[in-house]
Amino acid sequence: MTREEFIEASSYWEVKDGKERHADNALIRQLAEDFILRHNTCALATGYGNHVRCTPIEYSYHDGCFWMFSEGGKKFIGLMDNSNVSIAIFDSYDGFSNLHGLQADGKAELVEPFSEAYLAHANFKGINEIFLRKLQRPMYLICVHPTRFDCLFSDFKRLGFSPRQTFVL
Repeated sequence: MTREEFIEASSYWEVKDGKERHADNALIRQLAEDFILRHNTCALATGYGNHVRCTPIEYSYHDGCFWMFSEGGKKFIGLMDNSNVSIAIFDSYDGFSNLHGLQADGKAELVEPFSEAYLAHANFKGINEIFLRKLQRPMYLICVHPTRFDCLFSDFKRLGFSPRQTFVL
């Protein structure tokens, strides 16, 4: 493909979505957060320079953010110099009439171990502080502040809208 063809291909959905009927932000956010809360595993994409990593990881969603405890791993190479991340959450494909997938872009922050926010999330997850303090190395806590949700939900189509909806936070 030529550079122009790559650019054209990359703009496909923006052009198509510009012609579609859009739901209001409150409905998009409600359906997106309902979907997020029905799941607990995402694919977290991080990257910097020539390094990219997409990591399946358990998350919690509260206070408008994704929270992920991690022992470490290659995802931290990207997080070291680039706080921009992308998250994907999806159901298994079951036909066009039952599509449910969400991409969230956002900014990642590493929460200081044993800070108030760290301990509050541990409490939210039911993880005992004493257990965490006994670990040889503290667990890392990644907090992703979403900036955008791109949803592909058949539910929107049933409500008379395009199945693809975007909400910028």
